[in-house]
Amino acid sequence: MQDYQEHDAVSLAALVRQGEVTPDELLTEARRRRDEVNPQLNAVVMDLDPPVVAEGAEGPFSGVPFLLKDLGQYVAGQACSDGSRSLVGLPRSETGTAVQRWLDSGLVIFGRTNTPEFGAKGVTEPAVYGPARNPWNTDHTPGGSSGGSAAAVAAGIVPCAAASDGGGSIRIPASACGLFGLKTSRGLVPSGPAQSESLDGIATNGVISRSVRDTAGMLDVLVGPAPESPYPIAAPSTAYSDEVGQDPGRLRIALTTASSINADPHLEAIAAVRSTAELLSELGHEVVELEQPPFDDAALAREFLTIWFAYAAYQLDLAKQASGADDSQFEPDTLTMAALGRATKPMELIQALENRQVHIRRLVAFHETHDLLLTPTTATPPPRIGAFDLPPRQQVLQARLIKVKGTGLLRFTSLIDQIIGANHSWVPYTQLANMTGRPAMSVPLHWTPDDLPIGSQFVGRLGSEGLLLRLASQLEAARPWAGRRPQLSPAADRPTGPGTVEG
Repeated sequence: MQDYQEHDAVSLAALVRQGEVTPDELLTEARRRRDEVNPQLNAVVMDLDPPVVAEGAEGPFSGVPFLLKDLGQYVAGQACSDGSRSLVGLPRSETGTAVQRWLDSGLVIFGRTNTPEFGAKGVTEPAVYGPARNPWNTDHTPGGSSGGSAAAVAAGIVPCAAASDGGGSIRIPASACGLFGLKTSRGLVPSGPAQSESLDGIATNGVISRSVRDTAGMLDVLVGPAPESPYPIAAPSTAYSDEVGQDPGRLRIALTTASSINADPHLEAIAAVRSTAELLSELGHEVVELEQPPFDDAALAREFLTIWFAYAAYQLDLAKQASGADDSQFEPDTLTMAALGRATKPMELIQALENRQVHIRRLVAFHETHDLLLTPTTATPPPRIGAFDLPPRQQVLQARLIKVKGTGLLRFTSLIDQIIGANHSWVPYTQLANMTGRPAMSVPLHWTPDDLPIGSQFVGRLGSEGLLLRLASQLEAARPWAGRRPQLSPAADRPTGPGTVEG
């Protein structure tokens, strides 16, 4: 048990199968590590005791401790807050398809991880639980919206944790915490049974892990249509686990750091992607640099936010219906986004949804001559906690507009530009894969002089998860990252929020 943090999920499952360790021993160790580091990180916000297991399940991850994200990953009869005060303690009626597949694989679910309200931000600082903190430097964010999951994995509570990605929410925290994260192609992982496709196919479930083979193994568990899926998805011809360690071949990869949203990315973001490009060249791949990205990222961001705000209004109304909560139970930024969503005209929403095809076709044309697109995962290292809080004067303006239901006025205030600019300036690269339904991964190959991680993102063709995993495992072998761990000192203990609640 002294070696618990040295093992990934695949390795821990093998120890269980071989009888060298029991699931109870692993769970005890995971909880011990949680109790040791969570006061510093506020990564785990709900304790499930007894843990949730599928009785008699004998899957590839039997006995391995696991954490769910406290957003959309429901277990029948168990509470899930979606990061909102309005939903704390509200039991859910159905178990999600992805969650059931995790349970059937033998995982032992013993808690839930911190997330922003309704997953709506690239940082994890919900009012209900307080901010999650980055194990590499607790003054900084672990990213979002799967920030609690990333912090828990980086700190060694679990080797792999549940996550989801609607605008970069797997890749952003993976980058911020020095981990591996892959968002799959649209429809590959089912969203049911209650939803046909989360965020109209923009969002998907997945994991954040320390090892490429853990993510591959989890994909083998998750992928494939369910009876309630809106359309069938062709199963991959090869198990994703079998892709790990295979030769990706010589790839032609295009690099760009350009962004209309952030015209001046941080020098460390540029250094991260150039270092990755050098490694790719050493491995025999062809890397070419593009002056401009093969898509209009400013237009894509506007369309993404048009859709996002409409769904914010929808989520807010659902939460009110389920809980009976009024506006006082929601964060001001959430109320603002929902108000913007209500101000969106039906034709504007439909146009934003249809315009995804413009970006898809541009990527298709790009991939006719390039295997992958390489960008920084984020435009800056992980920001400090509270970096995106509105100044007091703007908070007063926001509160007044919300109070008078100034839905129409909201569209014409500088407040909205500040909210959008602040939240997207450090993450301008990730929404492309969500809007186009393409797979993308963040690979941890760079740390700043201050020892903060920043990842490199690869975007592939539709259905190219196998290629991404082959390349990721090649990079992992060439420049191993799993042994590089943050040093958490007990002296750094600090109260970070209301604390963990019982499930």
